[in-house]
Amino acid sequence: MSRDGKRQRTAEIAITPDLTIPKVFAQAVARYGDKVAMREKEFGVWRPITWTEYFERVKAIALGLVSLGLERGDKVALIGDNRPEGLWAEMATLCAGGVTVWIYQEALIDEVQYIVDHSDAKFIIGEGQEEVDKALAIQDRCPKLQRVIWDDPKGMRHYDEPILISLNEVMEVGRKLDQKDPHCFDELVRAGEGEDIALLFYTSGTTSAPKGALLTHTNMLRMGQNLMRVDPAYEDDNFVSFLPFAWIGEQMMSISCGIQAGFTLNFPEEPESSMEDLREVAPQSMFSSARLYEQMVRNVQVKYADSTALKRKLYEWGTNVGYALADCKFEKRKPSPWLQAQGWAANALVHRALRDHLGLARMRNAYTGGSMIGPDHFRFFHAIGVNIKQIYGQTEIAGISVVHRSDDIKLDTVGKPIPETEVKIAEDGEILSRSPAVFKGYYKNPEATTKTLKDGWLHSGDNGFIDDDGHLVFFDRTQDVMLLSDGRKFSPMFAESRLKFSPYIKDAWVIGHQKPFVTAVICIDYGVTGRWAESKGIAYTSYPELSQQPRVLELVQKAVEQVNKGLPESARVNRFVNLFKEFDADDDELTRTKKLRRGFLEQRYKDIVDALYGTASVVHIDTAITYEDGRTARIKTDLKIVNSQQ
Repeated sequence: MSRDGKRQRTAEIAITPDLTIPKVFAQAVARYGDKVAMREKEFGVWRPITWTEYFERVKAIALGLVSLGLERGDKVALIGDNRPEGLWAEMATLCAGGVTVWIYQEALIDEVQYIVDHSDAKFIIGEGQEEVDKALAIQDRCPKLQRVIWDDPKGMRHYDEPILISLNEVMEVGRKLDQKDPHCFDELVRAGEGEDIALLFYTSGTTSAPKGALLTHTNMLRMGQNLMRVDPAYEDDNFVSFLPFAWIGEQMMSISCGIQAGFTLNFPEEPESSMEDLREVAPQSMFSSARLYEQMVRNVQVKYADSTALKRKLYEWGTNVGYALADCKFEKRKPSPWLQAQGWAANALVHRALRDHLGLARMRNAYTGGSMIGPDHFRFFHAIGVNIKQIYGQTEIAGISVVHRSDDIKLDTVGKPIPETEVKIAEDGEILSRSPAVFKGYYKNPEATTKTLKDGWLHSGDNGFIDDDGHLVFFDRTQDVMLLSDGRKFSPMFAESRLKFSPYIKDAWVIGHQKPFVTAVICIDYGVTGRWAESKGIAYTSYPELSQQPRVLELVQKAVEQVNKGLPESARVNRFVNLFKEFDADDDELTRTKKLRRGFLEQRYKDIVDALYGTASVVHIDTAITYEDGRTARIKTDLKIVNSQQ
């Protein structure tokens, strides 16, 4: 806060051709010094790290990497949970003139090998034993790989392979170089240019092998600056870093916005504790996938179901008032004085406690991206006073090109382009974008680059249109748009998001392209549905058994029929099956950003799809599932096919 009590916003920087992320970082360090740059929760205590301490660690790692042979333009792969050390290593790589290549921490060995080999990474920096094991397993298949650097010593005592070195040793080597050549680090930072490649970021690969998008320092800085022109960030803001660093959305907030705004990053103790830690921090902004917000709603629905009759009545009244106010906001109608008064009471009695329970007590802007959030979920958050905004973008445009404005939110759109961004619709309905944040192309893939970058426009592969108010309406991935039996085009994602508003449904795959009717494969939420089953005295021992319980099938059937009421007749789900497990990225059913890989699902579950469009009432399953460590197991079970009532 400033002396007059107003929130302090960092002055906008001038992004010149020679400006780089490390140069902005150095400016931030000079400006903030002993201000807390980040916190990490360890053993239940938040450990603060100042900007000066952040700088000293980055400097030591950068010089250590140079001492080990890192040259300008070399690739450094990073893998691990969200921790300060990961961000130090990334910033150090950029300061040394290297290119950062992030890998999802749960990636299987083959995925790690593909990215490390394809990117020509010289070094891998991993968190601990698990990441080291993956790196050692692939080193013979990655001829450019020279060093594997680890940070967490747990389990590393008996590892003595020559390729290994600890991050502490790297920092010691770097400090020695700093003593020998005190100007080396500053010279490295000064040598960078805005058009240098900063990130080699691999796309989620919904239809093919991941492609490596080349993003420059200017791409990332301009995108962050233009987002904050829409939604200003402040020095005293807090942000919780829990999305994988390998997701461009996390880079968008932690790097692009973080070093320009100077807000504090907070790292949860473990990925599993993220939501509890979110509540402790109560950040002013957050970015996450639709799945996290869907899980939040399920948690509220479960809490509601477990409450007393009086609390349920109070909750119902409060949310109904909230929905009425949210609809006024969406439709730009002024609420009546009576509705406003009810809104104040509902906020005091219901909504404030709900926001606090979810960790959203101080939330100013909650962004969701990666895939469209369902209208039911979107409306729910606005009803309880959370300013959730849909964003649209992709890795190839540094994360974001379109976002809702706080005073102009429409339920069925993704908002308007951010400054310096143009969006238009091609004749075939494809969404095209142009901005200073558009990437330079795909690494080692000129054919894909030529296809994606044409006439100065980024071709997204997404289908949509611009409405009369200038809002972009995202329909679906072009290849995912279904042609229904009556010739109508329909987005399966829309029906799937509506189905997931049921607390008992965690995932849904809607099928129906050029089929006689629409069907669905449902994944129940094991925790929520299991609690419901126990409350009803239903015995079960496993996910497959619970999913096929007759009363569970009836429960899902009611949810399907409820959603069908709001769908066109040709888009209604006629038959469905509860799958024997959740969709899993380790089984290639989801991307690492949790998007359905529809083409793969059609191949893997061909027997289920055929049965849904046949006359059978049961489909027999005999298949393999893959665990994160690469182990496989066979599943043999029978799945019941349910007809929904029309």
